[in-house]
Amino acid sequence: MSTKERSGCPISLSLELLGDRWTLLIIRDLVFAGKRHFREFLQSDEGISSRTLAERLQTLVDEGILTRSDDPTHGLKAIYRLTDAGIDLLPVLATLGAWGSKHRKADDKLARVADDLAAGGEPALKRMQEKLRAEHLW
Repeated sequence: MSTKERSGCPISLSLELLGDRWTLLIIRDLVFAGKRHFREFLQSDEGISSRTLAERLQTLVDEGILTRSDDPTHGLKAIYRLTDAGIDLLPVLATLGAWGSKHRKADDKLARVADDLAAGGEPALKRMQEKLRAEHLW
């Protein structure tokens, strides 16, 4: 996945990093499902391939959205965590979730999560960002 910048437009720059089919789903899994390990991401319903997952995780690490560290409980595993830049994507995920809940045939349970987060507005987003900071930034 290339993140070569084609213009200085903030939307274009964001889409060059986040605009593929998988990247925001990986971040979604970190935020809402608490996934931290490669194999956990592979188990998502969308069915990402291991090669694509490895490429996207590496890009997210290279771009400062995630960190990767060795798992102290298992020598061959790595733990992925969000950085501040990754945590700052929460409002993007919340907005996409609310839009999908309203305009697409979303799963009722998942739509409720999106709707509840959207209904809570900025205070709910700030609380969740603080929770994510406590879980990921240490």
